[in-house]
Amino acid sequence: MRMAAQHRLWVGLVLLGVLLGALQTQAQAQAPPQPNFQQDKFLGRWFTTGLASNSSWFREKKAKLFMCRSEVTATEDGSLNMTATFLRKNQCETRTMLLRPSGPAGSYSYTSPYKGSTHEVVVADTDYGQYALLYTESPGLDFRMATLYSRSSQSPGAALREKFSAFAKAHGLTEESIVFLPRP
Repeated sequence: MRMAAQHRLWVGLVLLGVLLGALQTQAQAQAPPQPNFQQDKFLGRWFTTGLASNSSWFREKKAKLFMCRSEVTATEDGSLNMTATFLRKNQCETRTMLLRPSGPAGSYSYTSPYKGSTHEVVVADTDYGQYALLYTESPGLDFRMATLYSRSSQSPGAALREKFSAFAKAHGLTEESIVFLPRP
């Protein structure tokens, strides 16, 4: 009887360890928002200059992607409209994402109009004047994306490229998944 109780205790401890390890791994994958994030300083024009993702669509299309321009504006309810203009099949296209606040300042939620999936978007690091690092993931889906935004349409310098690469890798993205986008 005592042996069975010890076995159940041991099995319970092992399962608890596995659960805690899984929760710790999940927490490490998420990026915390920039401390003291100031949404009003984040507004304005940004250029997507770097991307990294684990999605199969991204891996297939990354060689054909170009830098795009985004305009970030605030809505009355505190959400952000992020309107991106990009080149597709030799024509300019525009798409707007509505980022709704979801937690601490700098944390947002976005629902894809195409698949209805929900994405969590975090402004993880920014100096507001030169760059911003955003991290996106989808709860329940194996989707992660890191984005480097720059205020300038110039290619990011070596230090910013390294910072973005380290950021992407810290969130489980590989060197092969990182691309710095050329101007169209």
